[in-house]
Amino acid sequence: MTSNPMSPDLDRILVASPSSVTRQRVFESLHSPVQHFEQAKGGAEALDRLESGCWQVLFLDRRLPDLDAEELRETVRQRFPGVEVVLIDPTSDSELDLIRSGSPFDSESTRQLATIEKETRLVAHSWPTTLDPMRSDQNLPVTPTPACAPLPGMVGTALSMQPVYRLGRLLAPRNTAVLITGPTGCGKEMVARAIHQLSPRSRRPFVVVNCAAIPEALLEAELFGYVRGAFTGAMQSYAGRIQAAQGGTIFLDEIGEMPLSLQPKLLRFLEQKELQRLGSAEVVRVDARVVSATNAHLLTLVREGKFREDLYYRLCGFPIEVPPLRDRQEDIAQLAKHILDRLVTSARVPQFSSQAMQLLKSHSWPGNIRELQNVIERAVILCEDGIAIRPEHVLLADPRAGSGR
Repeated sequence: MTSNPMSPDLDRILVASPSSVTRQRVFESLHSPVQHFEQAKGGAEALDRLESGCWQVLFLDRRLPDLDAEELRETVRQRFPGVEVVLIDPTSDSELDLIRSGSPFDSESTRQLATIEKETRLVAHSWPTTLDPMRSDQNLPVTPTPACAPLPGMVGTALSMQPVYRLGRLLAPRNTAVLITGPTGCGKEMVARAIHQLSPRSRRPFVVVNCAAIPEALLEAELFGYVRGAFTGAMQSYAGRIQAAQGGTIFLDEIGEMPLSLQPKLLRFLEQKELQRLGSAEVVRVDARVVSATNAHLLTLVREGKFREDLYYRLCGFPIEVPPLRDRQEDIAQLAKHILDRLVTSARVPQFSSQAMQLLKSHSWPGNIRELQNVIERAVILCEDGIAIRPEHVLLADPRAGSGR
């Protein structure tokens, strides 16, 4: 294997790949000492790290799980002109191709990377074969990532919520379609509202459509609108909720419940930003960002023929998964106090006893934050003295967690 001629002055290197093996191989290929070598599992995380530090080289896997590598390369070229992007192409199990980005990097390092491109093939047998593919740290020097503040309107700094906060901020200034997934009651709409609030569209409408709450016969008219006389009872024209979101964001909640018959029309809007009202041949252009959410597994619905595959990929421009409340145990106390402060409007706000708080922390919360809100509201009603919420006031649905009774 040709030795890597990269000089010691290249000491800030970032590699983005979903494969821990690929990341380790890139690290092992750098024979000169590297002071700062960090890893990202996807394109959004790589952008986040680029924004939080000064980097010289980004090794970018063509097969990113979230963003298109070619588009990301152009984004990096425009926003970080001093960063050299080296595309990694894991074309087989035996080698990786390093392809220069062509971005400007006017230094000796450019010639060194050109030498890598021309002369170096990273051959698998030259690298360690005892890597654990499930591990990402593999003795690599990693700088700790600072905790990310909650999104607007959200509470808690649990480790499981950090990707949600970071991705929300990264996506807010873009027009990328976002698909928010997670169990019922976990706060998907709050994430969508926060993305809108942080975006350049924040002064324009945020329109919510619950696809599961509107009967199938009415959903098309609600979404796309209609003209007077389009059907019996249409006494006047109606613009529809998508057009109502002009310049802003349309949030399609429970998108997995979208009837199959309406999906081609929604797909056309996503692709062309055009729609037609019922009863009209006029094409209306609408500039509205689409954020959708579901507690269903859309790919399963695609396999079952209940959801269009092309629509899925249009909606899932970028996925964000919101964890269930049971994975946010360190946030329970802060969330409970936040909900309590909102519920109690008097000057004297009751406090949770240590035993009552322990009940909250030990519960599995199958209903997530929505269930927590209900439990605390019942506790406030039962707390007649208004001073302390005790275990007997905490009525939990799961008897195994204790009901306080």
